[in-house]
Amino acid sequence: MRSELFSAENLEKESSQPGLRLQNSKLLKAELNGEFMARVGSMVAYQGQVQFEALGSGGIGKFLKQKLTGEGVPLMRVRGNGDVFLADNAADIHLIDLEPGDALSINGANVLAFDSSLNYDIKMVQGAGMLSNAGLFNCVFSGHGRIAVTTKGTPVVLTVDQPTYVDPQAAICWSASLQTGYHRAEQLGLGTLLGRTTGERFTMSFAGQGFVVVQPSEEPPAGLAGTGGGGNQQEGGILGNIFGN
Repeated sequence: MRSELFSAENLEKESSQPGLRLQNSKLLKAELNGEFMARVGSMVAYQGQVQFEALGSGGIGKFLKQKLTGEGVPLMRVRGNGDVFLADNAADIHLIDLEPGDALSINGANVLAFDSSLNYDIKMVQGAGMLSNAGLFNCVFSGHGRIAVTTKGTPVVLTVDQPTYVDPQAAICWSASLQTGYHRAEQLGLGTLLGRTTGERFTMSFAGQGFVVVQPSEEPPAGLAGTGGGGNQQEGGILGNIFGN
């Protein structure tokens, strides 16, 4: 049988070391000898002796936070020995290696898989406000290990060494040490009152030293921040006490 389908670039890539690696730009391969964490429903194929265990958001604390916020990552633990292939609607996949002392804030919708050695929690995005279309809460990862994130299209990595502003629906992840805020991009005026708008009313602001990853696509609103309800007065209240630490 002959076909370009069977060319070398499409054959399974082998490695002598276990862990997460790219099979191609849209397919993640986990050479499994132990366990890792993955988004529920992301498995497209596997070989070997592999078990899948649903975890909700990764523990009762994160489960409760996800129920309160609508944010987080619906997780499954994958364990055993074999090869597991993961994908998310043909989105582009990127690998990030965290070192001790690193911390990364990631939109939960863009988390595909990560080493179980990493710590993660659902945190309030300080200064974003309840009106943010990106969501008021993000997943913050720290520790030592590898994480796979997805983007719709090829992203740009912005070095934050001056005031930086990003459409909140396009922000994928950023250095957790950055100070975030909320900035009105569109000036109010008669045109606004008459219904004319640029479509760029609000942006997230970033200050400090670090980076922001921006995808060339705007995700639809999700979570509490996307409900559009009049809950913005509660940001400093009960949820702020729960998630502000």
